[in-house]
Amino acid sequence: MKALPWLYLGLLAIGYGLALSYGHLGWLALISVGLLLVAGFAVRQQTIPVARYLGHGLFIVLALSLALHWLPGFYNGRAIDPQRFSDNSVPFSMYMNLDKPLIGFWLLLACPWIVARRSLRLTVYATTLALTLSVILALGGAHLLGMIDWAPKWPDQSWIWVLNNLLLVTLVEEALFRGYIQGGLSRTFKQLPYGENLALLLASLLFGLAHIGAGWTWVLLAGLAGIGYGLAYRFGGLGAAIATHFGLNLLHFGLFTYPMLAG
Repeated sequence: MKALPWLYLGLLAIGYGLALSYGHLGWLALISVGLLLVAGFAVRQQTIPVARYLGHGLFIVLALSLALHWLPGFYNGRAIDPQRFSDNSVPFSMYMNLDKPLIGFWLLLACPWIVARRSLRLTVYATTLALTLSVILALGGAHLLGMIDWAPKWPDQSWIWVLNNLLLVTLVEEALFRGYIQGGLSRTFKQLPYGENLALLLASLLFGLAHIGAGWTWVLLAGLAGIGYGLAYRFGGLGAAIATHFGLNLLHFGLFTYPMLAG
């Protein structure tokens, strides 16, 4: 049995505490927590294989519902009111979500194998190369499509954005899409030729589709960025994927139109 990834759990706990300071929970949230516990117990037990599959299926349904804020009992506080960070940008607002981080907690507790540990040196190399590729594909693509422009800034709300994006967005999304989905598919496809490449591409496609609410252009850009995050995970582990994803988001926030140019 793998040791629990306490560093990531600790970071997630800090982010969850931050979110709690901006919102509150209702007693109906216990339903989601209870179902996640059931799914985790099913996945971690070793005696009934079919129960493990059912546990993963229950988690996937719960993860989708939590990510889309469909489940009751979570009252997510708004940390940034609607405003324009640049004169030509669309208005941006930000909520501190109390539901989405439960996905990360479940993954780290029930599936500690998603961490895919690598040496620090390899993690740094993978992050550097993957971030460069992601910037070229995603930010470069967004600029060519006329969605963003050069707009350096550091508004007063930057630090709360940084903490939220790193601890409650990037960490959770990379644990799910790279650790759980790409890592799980890699284990499933390990006997296939180019199985790891297929796992990376499928995880990137799903990551892109997760942004469909913003339109097909963002699906394309997120999918391209997902290729960079997937390469970071494959060669540098979860830490490299998180660093690459957060690095791209930070460059977008600090140096370009955020979130995008007004129509």
